[in-house]
Amino acid sequence: MDRSKFFGSLRARSSGVFGTSLSQPQVDGLKVILDAGQNAGLPLRHLSYALGTAYHETGGRMQPVTENLTYTSAARLREVWPSRFTSTAAAIPYVRNPQGLANRVYANRMGNGSEASGDGWRYRGRALPQLTGKENYRKASKLVGIDLVANPEAANGSAISARILIEGMRAGMFTGKKLSDFISGDRADYVGARAIINADVKANGQIIAGYAQAFETALRQAGYIGQAPKTITIPAERPVSAPQAIPATPQPPAPQPSPAATPESKRSLLTIPLDIVFNRKGA
Repeated sequence: MDRSKFFGSLRARSSGVFGTSLSQPQVDGLKVILDAGQNAGLPLRHLSYALGTAYHETGGRMQPVTENLTYTSAARLREVWPSRFTSTAAAIPYVRNPQGLANRVYANRMGNGSEASGDGWRYRGRALPQLTGKENYRKASKLVGIDLVANPEAANGSAISARILIEGMRAGMFTGKKLSDFISGDRADYVGARAIINADVKANGQIIAGYAQAFETALRQAGYIGQAPKTITIPAERPVSAPQAIPATPQPPAPQPSPAATPESKRSLLTIPLDIVFNRKGA
């Protein structure tokens, strides 16, 4: 895969993502996701959709983020969580109260305990796919081999976050729906695939589909092939081949022993250049 072509495609004004430039953190984040996708051997369209999801969930930053639960109005809280806040009076205590809000809206769901348990805040959204809820942290722990229930902040490590995104979407960890349910063979339902992460397909499915298409174009231009040696944990930016021996500089032939002296060989060495110039042959 030619990553310079991949990044060049994303910088194109027509790509629909990133404008015409990429910051270094964006480049770094994209590289980590590409590494994870190649190491997992993801098919091109699966990786395209995973990249589109990361773009949406991180607001284009392509870096792991922690969910922002600071809301400045009761009206907005009621709009986002209508079943949790049935009146303005009920929402007011949670305005500019992110910890209290997380504990309220995420209580008694996704494996979390009650509002008083603090699980909502402890297991709020993190990483590239906004991993949320104690049960999802437990599932992700099995995928990456790290106890994220005991140490939820570890989910924001760049390599761990990318693995959560790739392996979680492939396995259907978040909602029970997985990449192959929507993208298989010639079928690529980028709109419906939003259900892999969240049920808000009507609100965001079409938007994320556009991002996925931009990444698909970039991957195709870069010549991405969804296969990688499974023994490589973190592949190098370009596939690493076995070292090749450097050919030795050609050396002139070793001098050979002179044959026994003959009348021809007895001629003076000084006469040889003259013979060549005048096209003479030895007598």
